[in-house]
Amino acid sequence: MKTLITIVPLALLIAVSPALVSAQAATTKPAAKAAAKKKKPKPAHSAQKEAEEAMPIDDDPAVKLSEADLEVAKKVYTGDIPCELGATVHITPHKREGFFIVRAGVQRFRMHPVESRTGAIRLEDPVAGAMWLQLGNKSMLMSQKMGKRLADDCMNPAQAAVNEALKTNPMPSLLEPLPAAKAGASAATTAAVAPAAAAPASAASAAPAGAATPAANMPSAPASAAAAK
Repeated sequence: MKTLITIVPLALLIAVSPALVSAQAATTKPAAKAAAKKKKPKPAHSAQKEAEEAMPIDDDPAVKLSEADLEVAKKVYTGDIPCELGATVHITPHKREGFFIVRAGVQRFRMHPVESRTGAIRLEDPVAGAMWLQLGNKSMLMSQKMGKRLADDCMNPAQAAVNEALKTNPMPSLLEPLPAAKAGASAATTAAVAPAAAAPASAASAAPAGAATPAANMPSAPASAAAAK
């Protein structure tokens, strides 16, 4: 009897164990799937873009702009500036006077004016090594660290008008003198050549009318010598 009582619980335990294992496995699978979905990483480019957009631009208080720099900042074109190959550069004034946020695609720079030897308007981001150069007829965005142009032939309406005007009235080459210089050089050449051309005529008119030629001044052979022969 005791043996029978001991065998019955064992039989029940053996019969129930597969059901418990199956229920535990069924509970574990959805949890594993949920964990797999949660750990799925985002694409690298999307994560980088979100990180760049969320990262605030550092406001370096060490950069001090002069009055001349602030005057140059007033001449910077802002807004959406179309460039070649369908690119667009966005320039917006920064909260700090004289500074600008320059964006091209996912790249973003914090720039300020610097002195230019050529008279062009030049903005630089010394930390990122980028530069925005604004000329009369176009602008360009360059990366000195990468050694290439990020955007070229960028024109706002005012620059586009200047560019069209230069097509019909191109600026003179730096290797050619200006028209006034050409006229002055021509006048100087004429003044230098005229006296040289008039010199032979003056010398001829200055000679005496009765002056004999060198051949006429040569002595003739004596007549007696000719007769003796």
